[in-house]
Formats: sequence, structure tokens, C-alpha cells
Amino acid sequence: MAGGAREVLTLQLGHFAGFVGAHWWNQQDAALCAPTDAKEPPGELCPDVLYRAGRTPHGQETYTPRLILMDLKGSLSSLKQEGGLYGDRQLDAAIAWQGKLTTHKEELYPQNPYLQDLLSAEGVLSSDGIWRVKSIPNGKESSIRVWSDFLRVHLHPRSICMIQKYNHDGEAGRLEAFGQGESILKEPRYLEELEDRLHFYVEECDYLQGFQILCDLHDGFSGVGAKATELLQDEYSGRGIITWGLLPGPYSLGEPQKNIYRLLNTAFGLAHMSAHSSLVCPLSLGGSLGLRPEPPVTFPHLHYDATLPFHCAAILATALDTVTVPYRLRSSPVSMVHLADMLNFSGKKVVIAAATVPFPLVPGQSLPDALVQLGGAPAWTPLSACGDPSGTRCFAQSVVLRGLDRACHTSQLAPGTPLPSPLHACSTGEDVLAQYLQQQQPRVRSSAHLLLAPCKVAPPYPCLFSPSLSRHGLVLDGPPSGAAVESIPVLGALCSSSTLSRTLGDLARDLSKLDVRRWASFMDAGVEQGDVEEALQELGSLAQCYQGGDGLVD
Repeated sequence: MAGGAREVLTLQLGHFAGFVGAHWWNQQDAALCAPTDAKEPPGELCPDVLYRAGRTPHGQETYTPRLILMDLKGSLSSLKQEGGLYGDRQLDAAIAWQGKLTTHKEELYPQNPYLQDLLSAEGVLSSDGIWRVKSIPNGKESSIRVWSDFLRVHLHPRSICMIQKYNHDGEAGRLEAFGQGESILKEPRYLEELEDRLHFYVEECDYLQGFQILCDLHDGFSGVGAKATELLQDEYSGRGIITWGLLPGPYSLGEPQKNIYRLLNTAFGLAHMSAHSSLVCPLSLGGSLGLRPEPPVTFPHLHYDATLPFHCAAILATALDTVTVPYRLRSSPVSMVHLADMLNFSGKKVVIAAATVPFPLVPGQSLPDALVQLGGAPAWTPLSACGDPSGTRCFAQSVVLRGLDRACHTSQLAPGTPLPSPLHACSTGEDVLAQYLQQQQPRVRSSAHLLLAPCKVAPPYPCLFSPSLSRHGLVLDGPPSGAAVESIPVLGALCSSSTLSRTLGDLARDLSKLDVRRWASFMDAGVEQGDVEEALQELGSLAQCYQGGDGLVD
């Protein structure tokens, strides 16, 4: 299924990255399996960008994510490292060996109750004739310990790379510091394993446009990401490298060492990964990257628990599924390199993400009506822990709106009716969105895409939605429908914004105020005082890029 797919290879580095990635791949899988009709043409997004076709040794055809995933010992739960498509490597070896055989069986992790319920859930035949899986009660979501508890997608045997020298659970043997993560990819064992997997996936691509990296910023995987982006830049020059730096929800003031490490890892990660990536975007539902905790962001039609990675990761994956649309389109695609070049001019290699989940549309309402109803308020919620964006300046932006029926793209007012706004005079939905962005941010370099296909939020996506939403995520005027939400319209954006001057500057100031000698364990992991000074200088230089109006386009 390759052809001219403009393939992307995804790297997931870290445990929270695993949570976001599991939701992301579940959503891609739901879109692959979705029935198509006149309202949702099958051709908008090209799945071959993210997936690879293959065949098992027994001749079974497969379609698996083009993915390399790194995590710690204990994070797989009942999932096999080689996946379930290609058989059991130990069993295959036993069949081939004709000599005497002794078997030592390791006790298996019990399967998570949530996953048991999901896999055994009886389907229900809906009124539209489609068989749907029942939702799982919210009460069982807190039992989800690891991302493998709810991943529904089969992975290729070369996808999962386990770091056995560190533990996911427990107080000892944790991957806590940037230097620890850097040292992992300095070891021949792990470096060669990563290079081998990269070559396997890259060599079968017809046109590799680049790499998207989902990387934890708050722990030692920040260092793994720094070395991985450096390796990719060295070996695959000219390809796009878009790095999504992931942070879990808000943190507690009662854990000083954890908070200091979080600051240090985030600062070092952003400084290093921005140097080796085409574009870097922090993603978090928290309100701050620095030491001062801020409340989590809120959405009018979502009710989520910010302490549950399962909830936070679902929202971030939904935003990610939308803002990555430009380089996954089947027709008129924007390459990763082109998207990065559009957003990162004048050294602005860090961008912020924002989204409206779901986009608020009432049944029968037109897109011009919905946008006018927003007034002058921002159309989206910031998702990069950069604080309140009001009063800041946007230099460039890429915006995607998806999941609206074509019939509501333009105004349906009768001829001769006075137009409430210039948006109501537009002849296409693309023109409506472009004009709205021009009104909100004059003289800003903008790219906009409008898709019919919505975001899929079927189980095991958590039940986060207000009862006032319909099955397709529309805001109902009357009583709740009682139907589970299965898909939603989403508005997502990537912005190069002056708010990053404050955010990166504050991060550098927090770092400069630390007496790193008090945190000897962080320094002992391989970071020196000179590295701290270099990170401070890099953050300061990045912050300066977002000052003033030199990024404005006439």
C-alpha cells in the first residue's frame, strides 16, 4: 500500500508518550475501520503516511504503525514485546531446535480489568445498523497503570524497544535525570538497536518525509529524545524532524525534588531538541513549564481528571491528530519540512499548540454563525503550558478545522437577507476559515485546512464529554440525547507566538536561580556546570527570537 505515500516514521520515547501514543494509534485505527458514506469521503487523509503493509512468516497480510517505541522494564503489562501478529519468538526457536529443551516460564502480568472488559464487551447494534462496542464505566479508568492496558492496535515485532536497566515502577532504578537518558543512547547496545530499527523502517520507504517524535520532557527520556534527534539530524539530513515534548498534568508542591528534576529535564530537553529538530512543540494540559504550578486548562464541554494520564493523554492525542493533518493529507499535502519552514522562520523553532475539543457547533448552525458567536475571544485553548495567550502576537500559524458537514460550511441565509458579518458572504468553508483567521490575526502568515472527517473518540477513549453533546459531538439545545459520543469536530492550531518569549525566558530564569550543587544526583548522572550554562544561553537565545514584531509579514 506504499506508492507515493510520503511516509512518516514515529518515535515514542517515554511512558507518558506511550499513553498519548496509545490513544493516537487507537484513533488512527478507528478511522481506518470507520464506514464511509457521502458525508465522510475516504480520501482526505492517507493512512500509508503512518502505516506500513507487511506479511507474517505464515503469509498473513498486516498493516501496522511505522513506529519505534522505547520504554522501561515493567511498562508492557500483559503485552508481549514482539506483539501478537508474528507468533512467539521463543516458541518458534523451540520448534526449530531438535535437541533437549528445558523451559523456564516467567509469571505473566494479569490483564488489566479495563482491557478485559473492553475485549469482552458485547457490541450493540445501533439504529443506523452499525455494530458498536459498549463504553466502559468511568470508575474503572483509574485502574489503568500503563499505556499497554488500553492499546488496541497490533504492533510490528520491531516496534517495541525495552530499556531493561531502569524500572517503570518502584522507588529504585528510575530514569529520572536528563544525563541518564543521554547515556542510554551512548551505550552500544541501545544505540545499535535503535539504528537497526531505524534502518529497517527507513529503507522500505519510497519517500520518507521525516520523523515525528513523541517524547517525555519531565523525566530522563528528555535526554533520550535529545540524543535521538541528534542522531536523526546527522543520519537523515534534509528530512523533517517534528518533536512533541510531552508533560503530564499539574504537579504537586509537596514533591520538591520531583519538581526540580521536572524543571531541569524540561529546560535541557527544549534546549537540546530545538537545536536538532525542524520544529519543537511542548504539549501539556498544565498551565506552566516552570516551578510555579498553575491550574490545568479547561474545556467547556469536557470533564476530565487532570491527575489521570489516561484522560490527559486522550485530549493531547486528539489535538495531535488534528494539528498533524497538513502532512498526512492525500491531496495537496504539506510536507513536514514545509510546515516547519512556514512556522520556524527567523530562528523560531519552538511553537505552541492549541485546540478546541470539541469545536462548538449546534445542529443546523453554519460555520460563519459559530465563528461570529465566539466574538473576539480566542477560538482555542492553549495546550503548551505557556499561560494566558491574551495580548500576545502571533507570527505564523497552521490551523485545521475538521468534522463539519459540508452543508454547514457556508451561510444558509435566504437571498436578500442582511449578512451578519463578512464571513457570511464567503462561498466556501475554506474561505470562511481563512477570512476568520485574517480578522483575528491581521498580517500574520497563516495556513488553513478544512476537513470533513472528524476525530474518532470510540472506546477505549475515556468518557469525558458533556451529556449535552450528540453522538457526533454537536452541542444540543434540548435535553441530553443519552447516546455515547463517537466522533467530534475539532479545531487545532500550531502558532509561533510572542508568548514564547515570556515562557522560555521564565524557564531560563527559574533554571538560573537554582543552586545545581544542591542537586548532586542530577549532576552525577552526566550533566556538568558548563552544560547548565549552555542550556541557559540556548533558552535565552530562543526567547529573544519571539520579541518584537520582526516576524510580522507585510
